[in-house]
Amino acid sequence: EVQLQASGGGLVQAGGSLRLSCATSGFYFTDHSIGWFRQAPGKEREGIACISGRTGKTYYLDSVKGRFTISADRAKKTVYLQMNNLRPEDTAVYYCTADTDYTNNYCLYEYDYMGQGTLVTVSS
Repeated sequence: EVQLQASGGGLVQAGGSLRLSCATSGFYFTDHSIGWFRQAPGKEREGIACISGRTGKTYYLDSVKGRFTISADRAKKTVYLQMNNLRPEDTAVYYCTADTDYTNNYCLYEYDYMGQGTLVTVSS
């Protein structure tokens, strides 16, 4: 059974930082790209970052480049999203996803699996 367990959300002031974690199981980590999508109230879900489990190559949505960093611990099959300089517009439910690893940025636009979300709230 595929499992993607996201954690680490919370309430933070603008300019602050949070680190999200996604513990994965039930599939071959190195055959997939692991990513983060988010959905803000009243908005469509969007992919913001993903990482190839095979190569470690990373991809980002333009609006988070330079502020967010995605990384992976292959031994633990866990992916992290370090979020710095958070803005109120980053407020959303953040979801961990897994996609077949095509070694390109498709993982920002699609996924095969999605876990439960974790809420991030950034106050101004």
